[in-house]
Amino acid sequence: MKLSDFKFEVPKKLISLYPSENRDESRLMVVHKDTGEIEHRIFKDIIEYFDEGDVFVTNNTKVFPARLYGNKEKTGAKIEVFLLRELNQELRLWDVLVDPARKIRVGNKLYFGDSDLVAEVIDNTTSRGRTIRFLFDGTDEEFYKTIDALGETPILKEYIERKVEEEDRARYQTIYAEHVGAVAAPTAGLHFTPHLLKRLEIKGVEVSPITLHIGLGTFRQVDVEDLTKHKMDSENYDIPEPTVELVNKALDNKKRVVSVGTTSLKTVESSVTANNRLKASSGWTDKFIIPPYDFKIANALITNFHMPESTLLMTTAAFGGYDLIMKAYQEAVKEKYKFFSYGDAMLII
Repeated sequence: MKLSDFKFEVPKKLISLYPSENRDESRLMVVHKDTGEIEHRIFKDIIEYFDEGDVFVTNNTKVFPARLYGNKEKTGAKIEVFLLRELNQELRLWDVLVDPARKIRVGNKLYFGDSDLVAEVIDNTTSRGRTIRFLFDGTDEEFYKTIDALGETPILKEYIERKVEEEDRARYQTIYAEHVGAVAAPTAGLHFTPHLLKRLEIKGVEVSPITLHIGLGTFRQVDVEDLTKHKMDSENYDIPEPTVELVNKALDNKKRVVSVGTTSLKTVESSVTANNRLKASSGWTDKFIIPPYDFKIANALITNFHMPESTLLMTTAAFGGYDLIMKAYQEAVKEKYKFFSYGDAMLII
């Protein structure tokens, strides 16, 4: 498929700047793959579509406050430093993006707030990318607490055009977030509440986690028309044995395996046995799912409404079928569904 196949217009007013007041009261579009039927519901109605023995696979990655603001040594120029990934914990080496990049060269030092945190630039990686080493005398725990205190929740400013607010720390995080490592939230999971999870449990639906630490590469602009030539950045994942057992039992019993988000979907499809069952593993995946694709594990998907020409939309179209998903997106615009991270949800079954 081509990049231009995923081009359409989303009115700016449909990009949600804030989440719904209650997580599970976002709107929910239900798309039926077999009939093409489209229903309009509320997210907490999702429980009506699942039964005992079905399994929801969630991504329990936790977003850390990855956007820091520092000042350049000598000039005092304000520099934004976006933490991408920790390269070496002992040496406190990180891959970062800097802005404005033209002002930052190897050997420069950056000072952060009134804290004892200083960073030295030790390498260039891309036009905006740098490798930095934090200079900090405290313990690892004190270091991460300092980052947490100084950092800002990394919602994507190019889409959510407002300042980050304190409320974003809680709302741009799933209620089951556990393992720190993501620079963006697995947004399909933002709609779940403790009450809804309890209702699913009472109904006999299992909810079991994987971990995929989402990087900015997931949102990187695709700049090639031939999608087979696009290269995804690698992201670290872990699929634990208890989740594998639940998923494979559900598949054996012809039950639903529901990926909560395209990140969960990509993860489970990255670790498949020869007889099309999930296997426990951990490592890195750069899997890029585009139509057509034969899914081996998940048979239902919960996802948000994604931006045009995004890799997330392409994966959604692979799961639901290109024609049906593009029709659903036309319907979403017509019915004024909210798009992007804080927007509404879609269930594909």
